[in-house]
Amino acid sequence: MSSSLLQLFNSFTFAALLFLVASGFTLIFGLMRIVNLAHGAMYLMGGYVAYAAATASGSFTLGLVAAIVAVALLGLVTQSLLRFVKGNELRQVLLTLGLALMLNDAALVIFGGDTFSVPTPEWLRGPVQVFGIYYPKYRLFVLGVGVAVLIGLWLLMHHTRLGALIRAGVDDAETVEAMGVNIRLVFVATFMLGMALAGIAGALGGAFLSLYPTADSEILVYSLAVVIIGGRGSLAGAAVGSLAVAMLSTYGQVWFPELSYFVIFGPMALLLAFRPLGLFGRAI
Repeated sequence: MSSSLLQLFNSFTFAALLFLVASGFTLIFGLMRIVNLAHGAMYLMGGYVAYAAATASGSFTLGLVAAIVAVALLGLVTQSLLRFVKGNELRQVLLTLGLALMLNDAALVIFGGDTFSVPTPEWLRGPVQVFGIYYPKYRLFVLGVGVAVLIGLWLLMHHTRLGALIRAGVDDAETVEAMGVNIRLVFVATFMLGMALAGIAGALGGAFLSLYPTADSEILVYSLAVVIIGGRGSLAGAAVGSLAVAMLSTYGQVWFPELSYFVIFGPMALLLAFRPLGLFGRAI
């Protein structure tokens, strides 16, 4: 019983981390129709920045803030470059893939090929008893952050003027701009928000998944699976997809370790055969 409950908590906490990455990905890819294959690299850069800042200052909070700011600024640079390939998905893929490779090489030069972990504050270290088992406090903290971000994004998209402008701009940018709204600025803010979420995920994930040169490609593959299963442009889809992928990954590694990737992508391929737009996707 305790083993099953432990794996369930592992699934929930991993799902929270995946949601932080995939929610930013679905904002950019699903809502803005921008194919950003540098999203995984932004996750990794967020982790490295958080590690460097937290190590230098001794403050986990400062490391988290530094990761958010640094990756959001990288997002601003990326969005500026993507303006030159607007509407051409192949060029977007090549541009963001090239950017990801450049960031990976820069990180390899600066940090080398060693594995790092973002230092956590004292109050998040050690286990806490939950439902009769001892579980790491930090993973529960990540779960709480994931839930808070989900609620915050839902409120932003459905109960604020910015959210209404984002959704209206996706459907008919010309009409929104004709009403006097600077839709380009709205999309820049949305892109930076998506990147900031990747930075948060990198800072939090760097504390229990560790940081290493190929971590970006692994998290990007998981994020793609989340968006494909949940449906692009859907926060509910990102949440459900994150939980599905996390549970398939966690239990797959326990029950079928030699088929851990097939356990994830096999059901994904089967789902696409019957629901090409994903569980919550819609035609655009």
